[in-house]
Amino acid sequence: MDKKEIQSIGVIGGGSWGTTLARLLALKGFRVTLWAREKEVAEGINTQGENPVFLPGVKLPETLVATTEIGEAIEGRDVVVMVVPSQFYREVLTQMKPYLRTSTGFISATKGIENQTLMIMSEVTEDVVPGLFTNTFCCLAGPSFAREVCTQHPTAVTIACKDPAVGRRMQELFATEYFRSYVIEDVVGAQLCGALKNVIAIAAGASDGLGFGHNARAALITRGLAEIRRLGVAMGADPMTFAGLAGLGDLVLTCTGDLSRNRTVGLQVGRGLTLEEITSKMKMVAEGVKTTRSAYQLAKRMGVEMPITEQVYQILYEGKEPKKAVKELMTRALKPEVDSPEDRRPPLPGV
Repeated sequence: MDKKEIQSIGVIGGGSWGTTLARLLALKGFRVTLWAREKEVAEGINTQGENPVFLPGVKLPETLVATTEIGEAIEGRDVVVMVVPSQFYREVLTQMKPYLRTSTGFISATKGIENQTLMIMSEVTEDVVPGLFTNTFCCLAGPSFAREVCTQHPTAVTIACKDPAVGRRMQELFATEYFRSYVIEDVVGAQLCGALKNVIAIAAGASDGLGFGHNARAALITRGLAEIRRLGVAMGADPMTFAGLAGLGDLVLTCTGDLSRNRTVGLQVGRGLTLEEITSKMKMVAEGVKTTRSAYQLAKRMGVEMPITEQVYQILYEGKEPKKAVKELMTRALKPEVDSPEDRRPPLPGV
Protein backbone atom coordinates (compact mmCIF):
# COMPACT_ATOMS: atom_id res chain seq x y z
CA MET A 1 0.00 0.00 0.00
CA ASP A 2 1.49 3.30 -1.12
CA LYS A 3 1.98 6.16 1.34
CA LYS A 4 0.12 8.64 -0.88
CA GLU A 5 -2.77 10.54 0.63
CA ILE A 6 -5.98 8.53 0.72
CA GLN A 7 -8.80 10.28 -1.13
CA SER A 8 -11.15 7.71 -2.65
CA ILE A 9 -12.58 4.56 -1.13
CA GLY A 10 -14.67 1.70 -2.47
CA VAL A 11 -16.86 -0.20 -0.02
CA ILE A 12 -17.99 -3.62 -1.24
CA GLY A 13 -21.22 -4.79 0.35
CA GLY A 14 -24.47 -2.90 0.87
CA GLY A 15 -25.66 -4.55 4.07
CA SER A 16 -26.05 -2.67 7.34
CA TRP A 17 -22.37 -2.86 8.29
CA GLY A 18 -21.05 -2.01 4.83
CA THR A 19 -23.41 0.96 4.62
CA THR A 20 -22.39 2.09 8.11
CA LEU A 21 -18.67 2.02 7.32
CA ALA A 22 -19.27 3.79 4.01
CA ARG A 23 -21.27 6.45 5.84
CA LEU A 24 -18.55 6.94 8.46
CA LEU A 25 -15.88 7.39 5.79
CA ALA A 26 -18.02 9.71 3.67
CA LEU A 27 -18.76 11.89 6.69
CA LYS A 28 -14.99 12.20 7.18
CA GLY A 29 -14.77 13.77 3.73
CA PHE A 30 -13.52 10.86 1.61
CA ARG A 31 -15.01 10.14 -1.81
CA VAL A 32 -16.83 6.88 -1.17
CA THR A 33 -18.55 4.57 -3.64
CA LEU A 34 -20.58 1.68 -2.23
CA TRP A 35 -21.20 -1.47 -4.26
CA ALA A 36 -24.44 -3.30 -3.52
CA ARG A 37 -25.69 -6.48 -5.13
CA GLU A 38 -29.32 -5.38 -4.74
CA LYS A 39 -30.57 -2.78 -7.22
CA GLU A 40 -33.09 -1.40 -4.73
CA VAL A 41 -30.29 -0.71 -2.24
CA ALA A 42 -28.22 1.29 -4.74
CA GLU A 43 -31.28 3.20 -5.97
CA GLY A 44 -32.41 3.95 -2.43
CA ILE A 45 -29.01 5.37 -1.47
CA ASN A 46 -28.75 7.48 -4.63
CA THR A 47 -32.33 8.81 -4.70
CA GLN A 48 -33.55 8.70 -1.10
CA GLY A 49 -30.31 9.12 0.83
CA GLU A 50 -30.80 5.93 2.83
CA ASN A 51 -30.49 2.15 2.53
CA PRO A 52 -34.17 1.14 2.57
CA VAL A 53 -33.50 -2.59 2.85
CA PHE A 54 -30.76 -3.00 5.44
CA LEU A 55 -30.48 0.34 7.27
CA PRO A 56 -33.82 2.14 6.95
CA GLY A 57 -34.22 5.45 8.73
CA VAL A 58 -30.50 6.29 8.79
CA LYS A 59 -29.68 9.41 6.75
CA LEU A 60 -26.68 9.02 4.46
CA PRO A 61 -24.51 11.90 3.20
CA GLU A 62 -25.09 13.10 -0.36
CA THR A 63 -21.43 12.45 -1.14
CA LEU A 64 -21.94 8.70 -0.68
CA VAL A 65 -22.65 7.18 -4.09
CA ALA A 66 -23.90 3.63 -4.68
CA THR A 67 -23.59 1.35 -7.70
CA THR A 68 -24.33 -2.22 -8.75
CA GLU A 69 -21.30 -2.24 -11.07
CA ILE A 70 -18.32 -3.57 -9.17
CA GLY A 71 -15.73 -1.91 -11.40
CA GLU A 72 -17.25 1.50 -10.74
CA ALA A 73 -16.82 0.97 -7.02
CA ILE A 74 -13.16 0.00 -6.94
CA GLU A 75 -11.28 0.95 -10.11
CA GLY A 76 -8.65 3.53 -9.21
CA ARG A 77 -9.65 3.65 -5.54
CA ASP A 78 -6.97 4.18 -2.91
CA VAL A 79 -8.63 1.79 -0.44
CA VAL A 80 -11.14 -1.03 -0.79
CA VAL A 81 -13.23 -2.13 2.20
CA MET A 82 -14.67 -5.65 1.88
CA VAL A 83 -17.95 -6.17 3.76
CA VAL A 84 -19.77 -9.02 2.01
CA PRO A 85 -20.99 -12.20 3.78
CA SER A 86 -18.22 -14.78 4.05
CA GLN A 87 -19.94 -17.32 1.79
CA PHE A 88 -20.00 -14.76 -1.08
CA TYR A 89 -16.53 -13.38 -0.41
CA ARG A 90 -14.67 -15.55 -2.96
CA GLU A 91 -17.23 -14.94 -5.72
CA VAL A 92 -17.19 -11.17 -5.26
CA LEU A 93 -13.40 -10.94 -4.87
CA THR A 94 -13.00 -12.88 -8.12
CA GLN A 95 -15.12 -10.22 -9.86
CA MET A 96 -12.94 -7.52 -8.28
CA LYS A 97 -9.64 -9.09 -9.34
CA PRO A 98 -9.13 -7.17 -12.63
CA TYR A 99 -9.41 -3.83 -10.81
CA LEU A 100 -7.10 -4.45 -7.84
CA ARG A 101 -3.49 -3.29 -7.61
CA THR A 102 -0.67 -3.81 -5.12
CA SER A 103 -0.97 -0.10 -4.28
CA THR A 104 -4.60 -0.59 -3.21
CA GLY A 105 -5.25 -0.57 0.52
CA PHE A 106 -7.37 -3.63 1.33
CA ILE A 107 -9.30 -4.18 4.55
CA SER A 108 -11.89 -6.86 5.28
CA ALA A 109 -14.76 -6.35 7.71
CA THR A 110 -16.24 -9.76 6.84
CA LYS A 111 -16.61 -12.18 9.75
CA GLY A 112 -16.81 -15.85 8.86
CA ILE A 113 -15.13 -19.04 7.64
CA GLU A 114 -15.70 -20.30 4.12
CA ASN A 115 -17.77 -23.49 4.19
CA GLN A 116 -16.18 -25.39 1.33
CA THR A 117 -12.51 -24.76 2.12
CA LEU A 118 -12.62 -23.84 5.84
CA MET A 119 -10.49 -20.80 5.00
CA ILE A 120 -10.61 -17.49 6.85
CA MET A 121 -10.89 -14.42 4.63
CA SER A 122 -7.16 -13.63 4.51
CA GLU A 123 -6.61 -17.14 3.15
CA VAL A 124 -9.40 -16.76 0.60
CA THR A 125 -7.86 -13.46 -0.48
CA GLU A 126 -4.45 -15.05 -0.92
CA ASP A 127 -6.06 -17.88 -2.89
CA VAL A 128 -7.89 -15.54 -5.29
CA VAL A 129 -5.25 -12.81 -5.69
CA PRO A 130 -2.00 -14.53 -4.66
CA GLY A 131 0.79 -12.21 -3.57
CA LEU A 132 -1.26 -9.03 -3.95
CA PHE A 133 -2.00 -8.42 -0.26
CA THR A 134 0.08 -11.12 1.45
CA ASN A 135 1.53 -8.76 4.08
CA THR A 136 -0.81 -5.78 3.70
CA PHE A 137 -4.19 -7.52 4.16
CA CYS A 138 -6.04 -5.88 7.04
CA CYS A 139 -9.11 -6.97 8.93
CA LEU A 140 -11.45 -4.98 11.12
CA ALA A 141 -12.96 -6.79 14.11
CA GLY A 142 -14.44 -5.98 17.48
CA PRO A 143 -17.71 -5.05 19.21
CA SER A 144 -19.60 -2.81 16.82
CA PHE A 145 -23.33 -2.83 16.11
CA ALA A 146 -24.04 -0.86 12.95
CA ARG A 147 -26.89 1.26 14.31
CA GLU A 148 -24.90 2.33 17.37
CA VAL A 149 -22.05 3.49 15.13
CA CYS A 150 -24.58 5.43 13.03
CA THR A 151 -25.88 7.18 16.15
CA GLN A 152 -22.25 7.95 17.01
CA HIS A 153 -22.19 6.00 20.25
CA PRO A 154 -18.59 5.42 21.39
CA THR A 155 -17.20 2.30 19.72
CA ALA A 156 -13.77 0.67 19.87
CA VAL A 157 -12.51 -1.98 17.43
CA THR A 158 -9.36 -3.81 16.40
CA ILE A 159 -7.54 -3.53 13.07
CA ALA A 160 -5.14 -6.40 12.39
CA CYS A 161 -2.34 -6.35 9.80
CA LYS A 162 1.01 -8.10 9.52
CA ASP A 163 2.58 -4.80 8.46
CA PRO A 164 2.28 -2.38 11.41
CA ALA A 165 2.70 0.68 9.19
CA VAL A 166 -0.23 -0.34 7.00
CA GLY A 167 -2.28 -1.12 10.10
CA ARG A 168 -1.62 2.37 11.45
CA ARG A 169 -2.75 3.95 8.17
CA MET A 170 -6.03 2.06 8.39
CA GLN A 171 -6.32 3.06 12.03
CA GLU A 172 -6.09 6.72 11.02
CA LEU A 173 -8.50 6.18 8.12
CA PHE A 174 -11.37 5.08 10.37
CA ALA A 175 -10.61 7.28 13.39
CA THR A 176 -13.33 9.67 14.55
CA GLU A 177 -14.32 11.13 17.91
CA TYR A 178 -16.77 8.23 18.36
CA PHE A 179 -15.00 5.38 16.49
CA ARG A 180 -11.62 4.33 17.85
CA SER A 181 -9.41 1.46 16.70
CA TYR A 182 -6.41 -0.35 18.11
CA VAL A 183 -3.78 -2.06 15.93
CA ILE A 184 -2.49 -5.61 16.30
CA GLU A 185 -0.46 -7.89 14.00
CA ASP A 186 -2.42 -11.10 14.69
CA VAL A 187 -4.47 -11.37 11.49
CA VAL A 188 -5.38 -15.03 12.12
CA GLY A 189 -6.56 -14.50 15.68
CA ALA A 190 -8.63 -11.41 14.90
CA GLN A 191 -10.46 -13.20 12.09
CA LEU A 192 -11.14 -16.32 14.13
CA CYS A 193 -12.55 -14.19 16.94
CA GLY A 194 -14.87 -12.39 14.53
CA ALA A 195 -16.13 -15.64 13.05
CA LEU A 196 -16.43 -17.91 16.06
CA LYS A 197 -18.09 -15.45 18.44
CA ASN A 198 -21.19 -15.74 16.24
CA VAL A 199 -21.43 -19.47 16.98
CA ILE A 200 -21.24 -18.89 20.73
CA ALA A 201 -23.83 -16.12 20.39
CA ILE A 202 -26.28 -18.65 18.95
CA ALA A 203 -25.66 -20.84 21.99
CA ALA A 204 -26.17 -17.90 24.35
CA GLY A 205 -29.38 -16.95 22.59
CA ALA A 206 -30.65 -20.51 22.81
CA SER A 207 -29.92 -20.51 26.53
CA ASP A 208 -31.97 -17.33 26.93
CA GLY A 209 -34.72 -18.78 24.76
CA LEU A 210 -34.90 -21.81 27.01
CA GLY A 211 -35.44 -19.49 29.97
CA PHE A 212 -32.09 -20.05 31.65
CA GLY A 213 -30.63 -17.13 33.56
CA HIS A 214 -27.52 -15.02 33.74
CA ASN A 215 -25.45 -17.84 35.25
CA ALA A 216 -25.86 -19.97 32.15
CA ARG A 217 -25.11 -17.10 29.79
CA ALA A 218 -21.96 -16.15 31.70
CA ALA A 219 -20.78 -19.77 31.60
CA LEU A 220 -21.36 -19.97 27.84
CA ILE A 221 -19.47 -16.75 27.19
CA THR A 222 -16.52 -17.80 29.34
CA ARG A 223 -16.25 -21.36 28.13
CA GLY A 224 -17.00 -20.24 24.59
CA LEU A 225 -14.02 -17.92 24.76
CA ALA A 226 -11.89 -20.82 26.02
CA GLU A 227 -12.69 -22.97 23.00
CA ILE A 228 -12.26 -20.10 20.53
CA ARG A 229 -8.83 -19.45 22.02
CA ARG A 230 -8.00 -23.16 21.92
CA LEU A 231 -8.62 -23.33 18.18
CA GLY A 232 -6.88 -20.02 17.58
CA VAL A 233 -3.69 -21.05 19.35
CA ALA A 234 -3.66 -24.32 17.40
CA MET A 235 -3.80 -22.27 14.18
CA GLY A 236 -0.96 -19.96 15.18
CA ALA A 237 -2.82 -17.05 16.76
CA ASP A 238 -1.49 -14.95 19.63
CA PRO A 239 -3.28 -16.00 22.86
CA MET A 240 -3.50 -12.36 23.96
CA THR A 241 -5.76 -11.50 21.02
CA PHE A 242 -8.63 -13.40 22.63
CA ALA A 243 -8.59 -11.15 25.70
CA GLY A 244 -8.97 -8.01 23.59
CA LEU A 245 -11.67 -6.19 21.64
CA ALA A 246 -11.72 -8.70 18.79
CA GLY A 247 -12.08 -11.58 21.25
CA LEU A 248 -13.73 -10.94 24.59
CA GLY A 249 -15.17 -7.59 23.54
CA ASP A 250 -17.01 -8.82 20.46
CA LEU A 251 -18.06 -12.05 22.17
CA VAL A 252 -19.73 -10.23 25.08
CA LEU A 253 -21.52 -7.83 22.74
CA THR A 254 -22.80 -10.52 20.39
CA CYS A 255 -23.93 -12.84 23.17
CA THR A 256 -25.82 -10.18 25.12
CA GLY A 257 -26.92 -7.42 22.73
CA ASP A 258 -30.50 -7.29 21.46
CA LEU A 259 -29.22 -6.08 18.06
CA SER A 260 -27.27 -9.33 17.56
CA ARG A 261 -28.70 -11.35 14.66
CA ASN A 262 -26.88 -14.46 15.83
CA ARG A 263 -28.24 -14.19 19.36
CA THR A 264 -31.70 -13.72 17.81
CA VAL A 265 -31.31 -16.98 15.89
CA GLY A 266 -30.39 -18.71 19.13
CA LEU A 267 -33.36 -17.21 20.97
CA GLN A 268 -35.73 -18.60 18.38
CA VAL A 269 -34.01 -21.99 18.40
CA GLY A 270 -34.43 -22.11 22.17
CA ARG A 271 -38.13 -21.32 21.76
CA GLY A 272 -38.62 -24.30 19.46
CA LEU A 273 -38.37 -22.91 15.92
CA THR A 274 -36.45 -24.79 13.24
CA LEU A 275 -33.50 -23.30 11.39
CA GLU A 276 -35.53 -23.16 8.18
CA GLU A 277 -38.35 -21.28 9.90
CA ILE A 278 -35.90 -18.78 11.37
CA THR A 279 -33.78 -18.05 8.28
CA SER A 280 -36.80 -17.74 5.96
CA LYS A 281 -37.88 -14.63 7.90
CA MET A 282 -34.46 -12.92 8.03
CA LYS A 283 -33.48 -10.14 5.61
CA MET A 284 -29.88 -9.97 6.79
CA VAL A 285 -27.41 -12.82 7.08
CA ALA A 286 -26.68 -14.26 10.51
CA GLU A 287 -23.09 -15.32 9.82
CA GLY A 288 -23.04 -17.77 12.71
CA VAL A 289 -25.44 -20.17 10.97
CA LYS A 290 -23.00 -20.91 8.15
CA THR A 291 -19.93 -20.47 10.34
CA THR A 292 -21.16 -23.14 12.76
CA ARG A 293 -20.71 -25.78 10.06
CA SER A 294 -17.26 -24.46 9.12
CA ALA A 295 -16.12 -24.16 12.73
CA TYR A 296 -17.28 -27.68 13.58
CA GLN A 297 -15.39 -29.13 10.62
CA LEU A 298 -12.31 -26.99 11.25
CA ALA A 299 -12.15 -28.13 14.88
CA LYS A 300 -12.28 -31.74 13.71
CA ARG A 301 -9.54 -31.12 11.16
CA MET A 302 -7.30 -29.45 13.76
CA GLY A 303 -8.06 -32.01 16.48
CA VAL A 304 -9.32 -29.30 18.85
CA GLU A 305 -12.08 -29.89 21.39
CA MET A 306 -14.93 -27.36 20.95
CA PRO A 307 -17.92 -28.81 22.84
CA ILE A 308 -20.22 -25.76 22.63
CA THR A 309 -19.62 -25.40 18.89
CA GLU A 310 -20.30 -29.12 18.45
CA GLN A 311 -23.62 -28.88 20.28
CA VAL A 312 -24.69 -25.81 18.27
CA TYR A 313 -23.86 -27.72 15.09
CA GLN A 314 -25.96 -30.68 16.17
CA ILE A 315 -28.88 -28.41 17.08
CA LEU A 316 -28.81 -26.51 13.78
CA TYR A 317 -27.96 -29.30 11.38
CA GLU A 318 -28.91 -32.56 13.05
CA GLY A 319 -32.15 -31.58 14.76
CA LYS A 320 -30.92 -32.07 18.31
CA GLU A 321 -33.14 -30.79 21.11
CA PRO A 322 -31.50 -27.75 22.79
CA LYS A 323 -32.30 -29.07 26.28
CA LYS A 324 -30.53 -32.33 25.48
CA ALA A 325 -27.51 -30.36 24.24
CA VAL A 326 -27.38 -28.43 27.52
CA LYS A 327 -27.57 -31.63 29.56
CA GLU A 328 -24.70 -33.17 27.59
CA LEU A 329 -22.56 -30.07 28.10
CA MET A 330 -23.22 -30.06 31.84
CA THR A 331 -22.60 -33.78 32.36
CA ARG A 332 -19.38 -34.13 30.39
CA ALA A 333 -16.39 -35.58 32.19
CA LEU A 334 -15.10 -33.16 34.84
CA LYS A 335 -11.81 -31.44 34.04
CA PRO A 336 -9.57 -28.53 35.12
CA GLU A 337 -10.64 -25.09 33.98
CA VAL A 338 -7.21 -24.21 32.59
CA ASP A 339 -6.03 -26.25 29.62
CA SER A 340 -3.01 -28.51 29.95
CA PRO A 341 0.44 -27.05 29.19
CA GLU A 342 0.37 -28.64 25.73
CA ASP A 343 -2.76 -26.66 24.88
CA ARG A 344 -1.15 -23.39 26.01
CA ARG A 345 1.63 -23.75 23.48
CA PRO A 346 2.79 -20.59 21.66
CA PRO A 347 1.68 -19.91 18.08
CA LEU A 348 3.06 -22.31 15.50
CA PRO A 349 5.26 -20.59 12.89
CA GLY A 350 3.97 -20.76 9.35
CA VAL A 351 0.45 -21.98 10.21
